[in-house]
Amino acid sequence: MDSPPSVPPQPTTEAELRPIAAAWHTVVFLCFLAGFAFASARSANLTPDMSRYGRYAGYVQVMILEWIMVVFVWYGIRRAGGRLRDLVGGSWNGIGAVIRDVAIAIGFLLVSGGVLNGMSHLLKAVPNQAIRNLLPRGHTEVALFLAVAATAGFCEEVIFRGYLQRQFAAVTRSVTGGILVQGLAFGAGHGYQGWKYMAIIAVFGILFGLLAWWRCSLRPGMIAHALQDGAVGLLARHALR
Repeated sequence: MDSPPSVPPQPTTEAELRPIAAAWHTVVFLCFLAGFAFASARSANLTPDMSRYGRYAGYVQVMILEWIMVVFVWYGIRRAGGRLRDLVGGSWNGIGAVIRDVAIAIGFLLVSGGVLNGMSHLLKAVPNQAIRNLLPRGHTEVALFLAVAATAGFCEEVIFRGYLQRQFAAVTRSVTGGILVQGLAFGAGHGYQGWKYMAIIAVFGILFGLLAWWRCSLRPGMIAHALQDGAVGLLARHALR
């Protein structure tokens, strides 16, 4: 029996600009993503229920929703004959490979951090109340927040730099188009943080897209994403008191 065709992590040839899932699947996925983003922006919280039920419920809800989206991505690419692990790309054949990707992730955060700090200064971006509301208080919330950061590191890289970057590249017939459009979608998904941070996060998403394309793997981006979300959240909980 023939094995299913693999899904290269980033398109580099004409053949690899083909979509990795059906058009209807992407439309449904984008509608779900847009609906959740709109509800979050309208409620001015990470999730619509956070103001009512607190941060515990908000953290758990986000983790559940992100894993549901990853399962839906898996379903879509599996129907097209692909595999999720091929979408992630790369491999860890030993501790040296792990150290390499961690080092790349840290270097990426140092470089991108300078770019984003410059944007934040130019835009005079100030954290709004929604950002303050999502920061953890107490040890239990810190543990849950770090779980959210780890979930975002894996799930959002699969969703945006894996699935959507490939799908948008197929639609635009351009690797560059795929990177740019998924970055814009990533920024739009953070509407609850206000338009200035949406712009900053969109650029961050584009930089993550470039990292995934360069490495032909989502692994360094997953590490960087989880580290960034976790570290910034823990530092901000003290700075924004």
